[in-house]
Amino acid sequence: MRIVKVLTRLGILSAALALAACADFRTSYSAPVPAEQSAGWRLAGVSVTVPETLSVSEARTLLPNADIVWREDPPGDRRAQVATILTDATRQGAAGLKGGTPVRLELTVSRFHALTFEAEQRLQRAGVHDIEFVLRAVDARTGRVLAGPDMIEASLPALSGIKMLEARARGASQKSHITAHVRRVIAGWLSLGPDPRVEFTRIGG
Repeated sequence: MRIVKVLTRLGILSAALALAACADFRTSYSAPVPAEQSAGWRLAGVSVTVPETLSVSEARTLLPNADIVWREDPPGDRRAQVATILTDATRQGAAGLKGGTPVRLELTVSRFHALTFEAEQRLQRAGVHDIEFVLRAVDARTGRVLAGPDMIEASLPALSGIKMLEARARGASQKSHITAHVRRVIAGWLSLGPDPRVEFTRIGG
């Protein structure tokens, strides 16, 4: 039994070291849409594509090797669940568009790697929700590209350990944190809110 415990701890340590190797993250995009341009837009729709080529993992480990890692929703189509989260967040972020030109925001996901429950429980003040997608704005009537495509990195520090337990007790969740962050990123890209771009170093992956 003692040997099993030692091996388990070594496995956790190895996974933690793997997490520590990926320490530089950011929320980033090349430049916001000029405010005078987005002021003429109104949101006509949101389209989120999650390519079938992206790998999905259900591995109960600290850091699964996959493009999509998402656990808070019940077992099911993870690509569809990710698309729903990003659609809702994008609609919220673009809600301030009140102009005359109908615009559709199109996202193509390249990574949605949220914290696993195993990492959430074992880590303390560590962990990252690593989210990346390509974003463009198109005229909903003609299909003409109005802005983008722009590579968006929307990573954010994840709550873990005691902090996440406290957050869940208040009714928060990974989904609410990710949705709020992506909402801010979309609003920033559209010049509807503060610039959210930031770099940070944190144990995560």
